[in-house]
Amino acid sequence: MPVTLELPVVLAKLAGGTRRIAAEGTTVGDVVADVAARYPGLAPRLRDSAGAPYPFVTFYLNDEDIRFVGGFGAAVADGDELVIVPA
Repeated sequence: MPVTLELPVVLAKLAGGTRRIAAEGTTVGDVVADVAARYPGLAPRLRDSAGAPYPFVTFYLNDEDIRFVGGFGAAVADGDELVIVPA
């Protein structure tokens, strides 16, 4: 079972209207990279040109702010949920 990435409505428009995307990876960064590769229009809204998260976009991994559990290096497991909340 993959990780589920949940997008806010404003970003879902860049993913063909899809709010929940199944993605693969072993870290939050891998999951974001997987989604960014499949939805190139969404990519610059998820991370900066260096591949780091923007300070004004918050990612929650199973209700935990990733800034406090390892950032994009935080490990993910099958069935985890990653939610994006723009400021």
